[in-house]
Amino acid sequence: MKALVLGCGNIGSIAAEDLAKSLSSIEVVVADKDENRARKVAERIDRKNVSWIQIDAANQNKLTSSLKGFDIVAGFLPATLGYRLAEACIDAKSDLVDVSFMKENPLTLNNKAAKAGVTIIPDCGLAPGISNILVGNAVGKLDKAKSIHILVGGLPEKPVPPLGYTITWSPESLIDEYTRKARIVRNGKIMEVEALSGLEQIEFPNVGKLEAFYTDGLRNLLDTIKDVEEMWEKTLRYPGHAEKINLLRTLGFFEEEPVDIEGARLSPRKLTAKLFQLKLWKPEIGDVVALKVEVSGVKGGKQVSRIYYLVDCYDSVRNVTAMARTTAYPASIIAQLMLKGAVKQKGVIPPELLGMSENVFREFLGELENRGIRIKEETA
Repeated sequence: MKALVLGCGNIGSIAAEDLAKSLSSIEVVVADKDENRARKVAERIDRKNVSWIQIDAANQNKLTSSLKGFDIVAGFLPATLGYRLAEACIDAKSDLVDVSFMKENPLTLNNKAAKAGVTIIPDCGLAPGISNILVGNAVGKLDKAKSIHILVGGLPEKPVPPLGYTITWSPESLIDEYTRKARIVRNGKIMEVEALSGLEQIEFPNVGKLEAFYTDGLRNLLDTIKDVEEMWEKTLRYPGHAEKINLLRTLGFFEEEPVDIEGARLSPRKLTAKLFQLKLWKPEIGDVVALKVEVSGVKGGKQVSRIYYLVDCYDSVRNVTAMARTTAYPASIIAQLMLKGAVKQKGVIPPELLGMSENVFREFLGELENRGIRIKEETA
């Protein structure tokens, strides 16, 4: 069997290494637009079952032809290329596990994927990803779900000036998170609210005082989990972060339309993303990931809440960030489950549907725990 890991950044490279080590019998090919980066990742992994190729995912025809012959593709591309990758995988008849924060709804490809005999599992990272699987598991154990609340954030071990934050993932996707309107459910109806709104302060176990605000993380939960009274996701940051980000947004630093600067046309958003990468990338500072999923509803006529906690820290031994661990490992694990035949459905299968299978759920949690990622479950 052959697996392609497309996108050799901080997350994709970790997933490629995990996949190659966990399934030494399969061939793993790492690919990137930058052939030097793909080559360096393959050399760093340094395993006989790992090789590299160059792929420019922006060229749709070449992308589709490059995917043919692979049993599964693990996608770690920017949000702008995620949907196109899914389309290419269908045309190439290759299964896909994807972590991109695509704007498009991948469920629109369900019929086409099913007809082609292809399985596409979108949003296979942390949140969406682990969060969705936990929601699916909780909902599957209730007679009726009433509310779903998700709190999640990747943070430095301590606040770092000027934003109390460091970059551990794609700055372009980070800006998407701060600018895309958030869809939530309130009083049983789907509605849009501004990202960064709904600000509140909370005390997170083993982390401390944080702030939380709405972001558009529910994704396909809005399509797959019906008839709930309330559902939202909020991003966690250290207090004061949202105010500073709101200032940047108000001043136009996240706008895509180019502006004239001494005869040159420059996109403020692209410049900001580059500055975020240059100024906020501090690999010497460890990070923490905090996740809480709370699902409340009715079971046997009684009000029940199922709560899941995850706190993960930077792996100083392997030099892997908590964000990379909690994003790359879930994608790798799900890809492995697919290669082993544990996921048999065809079409677009959101991760919450995987969580509704107790066997898949327990195997997924067990594999996370094998990698030191532990999820605490509570019932109230």
